[in-house]
Amino acid sequence: MNSRRKFIGKIAGASALLSTTTSVKASVDLLTQPVLPSLEGRKILFTYGGWDGHEPKKFRDYMTPWLKEEGAEVLLFDNLDCYTDESLMKEIDLVIQIFTMSEITREQEKGLLTAVKENGTGMAGWHGGMGDAFRVNTEYQYMVGGQWVAHPGGNIDYKVSISSNDDPITRGLSDFEMTSEQYYMHIDPNCNVLATTRFNGEHDPWINGCTMPVIWKKSYGKGRIFYTSLGHNLAHVIDQPSGMTIIKRGIQWASASKYLPMESWVTPKY
Repeated sequence: MNSRRKFIGKIAGASALLSTTTSVKASVDLLTQPVLPSLEGRKILFTYGGWDGHEPKKFRDYMTPWLKEEGAEVLLFDNLDCYTDESLMKEIDLVIQIFTMSEITREQEKGLLTAVKENGTGMAGWHGGMGDAFRVNTEYQYMVGGQWVAHPGGNIDYKVSISSNDDPITRGLSDFEMTSEQYYMHIDPNCNVLATTRFNGEHDPWINGCTMPVIWKKSYGKGRIFYTSLGHNLAHVIDQPSGMTIIKRGIQWASASKYLPMESWVTPKY
């Protein structure tokens, strides 16, 4: 009987220790999980223009107050000449750009690419404002990591599937439905993809079942790049709160480009 009691006592003690150890480990894991950087003190260059259908001014007016509330200094430009100002571009921590279906001069492109690649400036954007900005500039597209080529059916209902639940940009978010343009893009395979969408072939049957990245992050030289194809217009991402949450988190992540170590993904998720 005493042996039996001793055995039961040992089992109970081991279970309690395991429970305590698991609880402590969970707490440590929670504390060591990467968190999103603050925008406090960040100098952000916000350029807007191009095709009006993507509502660059509405996004400017919505995003600017939030950026300032987060503690950022925001510089607004409705043209791209600021990219040629070498002294300005050296001071910038993050570029946010909305310039769909536009043209960029060689000097403007060089200024932007140098700031990101060599100075470590981050860049963040969404939809066509970043992913369909300069169609003939392949080095710019190399930096972004993708280029829009089609949106079969126009504004349609489609699903966004979160593919990375441990990344701070998508952590805690579940798959969600969008009513907007479902972007079909030509993609850099070295992007770190955080969410995807699947085409059903209703409008273009030859792409039925194709899985396409929707949210990614990557590097270009020293700079952090964040992009999402969400955001055809402002209402689309406000009506789906996860969409705006992702944009804001991506901005925070990219803003730390000069201040945090480069992230490495040896095997891209896509």
